[in-house]
Amino acid sequence: METIRFDELNLDPRILRAVTDMGFEAASPIQAQAIPVEMEGHDMIGQAQTGTGKTAAFGIPLLMKMDPENRKTQAMILCPTRELAIQVAEELRRLAKYMSGIKILPVYGGQEIVKQIRSLKGGVQIIVGTPGRVMDHMRRKTIRTDAIHTVVLDEADEMLNMGFLEDMETILGELPEERQTVMFSATMPHAIAQIAQKFQKDPKMVQVVKKELTVPKVTQYYYEVKPKTKVEVMCRLLDMYAPKLSVAFCNTKKQVDELVQELQGRGYFAEGLHGDLKQEQRDRVMRAFRTGRTDILVATDVAARGIDVDDVEAVFNYDLPQDDEYYVHRIGRTGRAGHDGVAISFCESEELAYLKDIQKLIGLEIPVVKEHPFISTSGVLLRKEKAEEMKEKAKTNKVYRGSKSNGDYWRRKKQMQNKKPAAASGR
Repeated sequence: METIRFDELNLDPRILRAVTDMGFEAASPIQAQAIPVEMEGHDMIGQAQTGTGKTAAFGIPLLMKMDPENRKTQAMILCPTRELAIQVAEELRRLAKYMSGIKILPVYGGQEIVKQIRSLKGGVQIIVGTPGRVMDHMRRKTIRTDAIHTVVLDEADEMLNMGFLEDMETILGELPEERQTVMFSATMPHAIAQIAQKFQKDPKMVQVVKKELTVPKVTQYYYEVKPKTKVEVMCRLLDMYAPKLSVAFCNTKKQVDELVQELQGRGYFAEGLHGDLKQEQRDRVMRAFRTGRTDILVATDVAARGIDVDDVEAVFNYDLPQDDEYYVHRIGRTGRAGHDGVAISFCESEELAYLKDIQKLIGLEIPVVKEHPFISTSGVLLRKEKAEEMKEKAKTNKVYRGSKSNGDYWRRKKQMQNKKPAAASGR
């Protein structure tokens, strides 16, 4: 795709100045395609994963429609997690740096609602919130929707996965009919099409082409390993790559806790992030990760949504994702803001067919690392060589190792046999 500069998109000079301050000149593919469509006022569905600049893709056109003289709420952005809502609000504030009179407020659970109500009473043009807390404010009439002309569903597929479908439909059903509705999603499940049919008017589809679906600056590998060797392989890779920050994904909360315990026991600065943590614990973990006090964040897929840290240099799929489309979300945590990154997956022998589904989805073949001491199938030869080496050492030490792996067993047995004749001669 041809590179398009921001100064070619007919942006408000104040926004263009803010974008320049942020160090950007060329628009990303999703920005170059989505911004003109939204500026024309069309409803839109944008397919783009985290890390491609989608916040600016909907934020820039949205800011250009704001009336700073009108203190009523004019736009609403729904996000699946508290963390993402905060980050989207911060990004919009940076883009609106030179636009006076524009107020942006994130609203989410875990923060005192009284504080949010006080801010809302002062007048807020753009609300960024999680569905549950937005509905709470709408019931209390502390968010009024009569002046809203734009609504954005950010990471719509993840809101569906987290069970927010009914909340989303309730919120959209109470907004003015004359509005612009924009959805962004990394994947396109059937439910997204149903929402579009029900709540959008002739939406334009803006889709990052298949080869751009995964982050181009991310190098991807997989290691075929046995479950019991995963920790050892990960530790060796951490030592080899020495990433500044890394994220490891597990499929269960139990596995997150176990891996964190293993890593901490080996001297690594690791913390876990999953749904059982209280909000204050999540905040503490994320602060430590962002400031570098924690090097390794171990997380489940749902808990990791909304993590927006540019310095993540490596992603480990400690467990292959249960939904192959999550792979796109996961590796999007690295290779951000023009940086290089590496995504390493651990695959058990019986998961190879599942890995092929992931490769089919992303349109790329993920290379396997064959030469390492923990391969589960092709490593049989290496293990045989190791076994032969151990046998030679056993012979040198005059210790027999047969079907029993413990040489002490055979040493004790031989000692018992040597004692029997001596005992018999003493009678």
